[in-house]
Amino acid sequence: MDYLSINKEAWDKRTKVHVESSFYDVESFKNGKCSLNPVELKQVGNVEGKSLLHLQCHFGQDTLSWARLGAEVTGVDLSADAIEQANLLKQSLGLKANFIESDVVQFGRQNTQEFDVVFTSYGVLCWLSNLESWAQTVAKSLKIGGEFHLIEFHAFNDLLSGYSYFSSDAPDVEEEGTYTENCDGTKSTVVTWSHSMSEVISALIGVGLAIESFSEHPYSPYNCFDGLELVPDLGYQMLYKGQQVPLLYAIKARRIA
Repeated sequence: MDYLSINKEAWDKRTKVHVESSFYDVESFKNGKCSLNPVELKQVGNVEGKSLLHLQCHFGQDTLSWARLGAEVTGVDLSADAIEQANLLKQSLGLKANFIESDVVQFGRQNTQEFDVVFTSYGVLCWLSNLESWAQTVAKSLKIGGEFHLIEFHAFNDLLSGYSYFSSDAPDVEEEGTYTENCDGTKSTVVTWSHSMSEVISALIGVGLAIESFSEHPYSPYNCFDGLELVPDLGYQMLYKGQQVPLLYAIKARRIA
């Protein structure tokens, strides 16, 4: 199965929908709104003058938000349409950024640049079949002393949605639409994999990165799952038998050698 081509086609279609959605609200972004959330802003901290690699950057809003905060940014994404839109957005705003069309593993094999920060966030790991190769890309892309930041949707929510918590050689192959409010019901084939928390952490440790922090969060900044309810000033939560479900987790790791 050529899962990269299948997912690339799906994300090309999604990009066309996403740039017109209120979920992404491109117009407000063009008018100065930052697309980054408090979780990642607090964890990553000051990026002024730092080189920052954003893996799986979609059409570049978060990448360009880091640029607005002073970083020298490079964004990588599988979707040709997403990279095209990212470049158009960059040009319309007069910002400096380098956008590269590539899957994560291929980028890691070809990249020779080292960065101060590698960043990736929100719904990224399920599209990867092999986290060891992903972690190798992360480690290879960092300078010694450089930081890796992952903010990701928690696998516990996937479990409650009927997906496996533990990884499997066989992916989930489904027909599904996208998560923005303007989805017209059109579905695309997508190929995804489950990854447990231990698999993610072990992959990073396995390539020599030092885990400096790990946190879990009960609130999502996005209303993109069934069963979420808004808690003012905090975000969206999900309750299971009256208890909060962990919706996000965040990892900070450092290359030490």
